[in-house]
Amino acid sequence: MPVMEHSVLVLLANGFEEVEATVPIDLLRRAGAKVTVASCSENLLVEGRSKIIFQADCLLSKIDDYLEFDLLILPGGPAVFNLRKRPEIINLIKSHAFSGKLIGAICAAPLLLLDAEILESDSDCTAHESTFKELTNLITDQAVVQNGKIITSRGAGTALEFALSLVENLFSYKKRSEIAESIHANI
Repeated sequence: MPVMEHSVLVLLANGFEEVEATVPIDLLRRAGAKVTVASCSENLLVEGRSKIIFQADCLLSKIDDYLEFDLLILPGGPAVFNLRKRPEIINLIKSHAFSGKLIGAICAAPLLLLDAEILESDSDCTAHESTFKELTNLITDQAVVQNGKIITSRGAGTALEFALSLVENLFSYKKRSEIAESIHANI
């Protein structure tokens, strides 16, 4: 029986937090996932919050079926506030969640989950402290919080733990341990 390849969609928009995107992309690819990095603009080159330019694999507008992906990753950073104004992004997130697939959101990105009506303002999650006015029940003493198929994390400093949690959820604890050991992560 052939092994099914796990597929991941990472959304990048100008102003995304580079660390929060790069670490999950890297660790999930090391684990063997097929990771597609999609630009939310009409340009493959996407500029992060620290002015680092990334080249996406494709334009989000060219993806025919978003539900073919097992995991959707939403990096944080200032980009989140522009994405919140885009109904097509909110609808994509909503469709992914309602299909029962995994979603990882870090830093300010859990606000997109709130807009998509996946999280309530008092849901158990974690995020950057700047979101507290809207996400009033933030768990601030954990780097990663899982609530069903929703995995949230606090910010750039928790990106490694976030990425390893995504690996564990998509593959297994054994794969998480293998990847952590290969990069000398004591998590």
